[in-house]
Amino acid sequence: MQAMVLDKLHAPLVWTALPDRRPAAGEIRIKVLACGVCRTDLHVVDGELPHPQIPIIPGHEIVGRIDAIGAGVADLQIGERVGIPWLGHTCGVCPYCRMQRENLCDHPLFTGYTRDGGYATAAVADARFAFPLGERGGDVELAPLLCAGLIGWRSLVIAGEGKKLGLYGFGAAAHILAQVAKWQGRSVFAFTRPGDASTQQFARSLGADWAGGSEQMPPEPLDAAIIFATVGALVPLALKAVRKGGRVVCAGIHMSDIPGFPYALLWEERQILSVANLTRRDGIEFLRLAPQIGIQTRTTRYALQQANQALDDLRAGNFAGAAVLTP
Repeated sequence: MQAMVLDKLHAPLVWTALPDRRPAAGEIRIKVLACGVCRTDLHVVDGELPHPQIPIIPGHEIVGRIDAIGAGVADLQIGERVGIPWLGHTCGVCPYCRMQRENLCDHPLFTGYTRDGGYATAAVADARFAFPLGERGGDVELAPLLCAGLIGWRSLVIAGEGKKLGLYGFGAAAHILAQVAKWQGRSVFAFTRPGDASTQQFARSLGADWAGGSEQMPPEPLDAAIIFATVGALVPLALKAVRKGGRVVCAGIHMSDIPGFPYALLWEERQILSVANLTRRDGIEFLRLAPQIGIQTRTTRYALQQANQALDDLRAGNFAGAAVLTP
């Protein structure tokens, strides 16, 4: 197998030939067909997340077909197309797992961070965390659903049922979630980098009722706001934009420090919440709904060997939607 490997932090990934790997008991091996490039991958490569496994193969939006099955796996078949997400393993015995909150597991493994991921021609995964994808939809188009879609879905559930939803940072996750929210009958307000007219137009093309810079106030108070951008300074702005009793959901795994702000912005029962990882139930619910919604992902395709270029382009905001690697 071949892979793009992170040998050390703050350095480019290295194209590497590796021995083929066999799945252990409870695992599967997949031939990778596509792997999305997520902002979390940048946090890993740039050393913003603590204690990554080094060397590591990044990537956790994996679409592939099973070509080997370990002992004890009974519900998946050779040749089946599956998706592998960020949460790659949980212990099953800690208090959070026992409370059906496996996203908060005390002893998890994360795909592309603490276990090898999908910037490769093949990947081995815990079979319990492989989602059957069926045959509907293209591999490249499905890949962003495995994290951008899933974390957006979990964020939307936590945001509540309010009809006026603000999305701060209109990238891979928001461009999927905007379509979900419109399908649900909500109004969508998109907040981009100040002056980013092209992204604002992109948001409107996906049904956003309003689009403007992140420093602007929406034309009416929001019921909830979800922050996908990794900028802590957006939290006070979002609090100012939501109504009394409104929610601000921080959806990223990493964010710069939140600056001090007047208590008046939080008062009147506004809430700040964070989203951590996902549960298998999130994946099952969302991936079952996605075909009904008719989600259209905008993707920019890169060859696997172009992973460093894809990461650089993501860092610079050089494309709309999501980047996807194909072996």
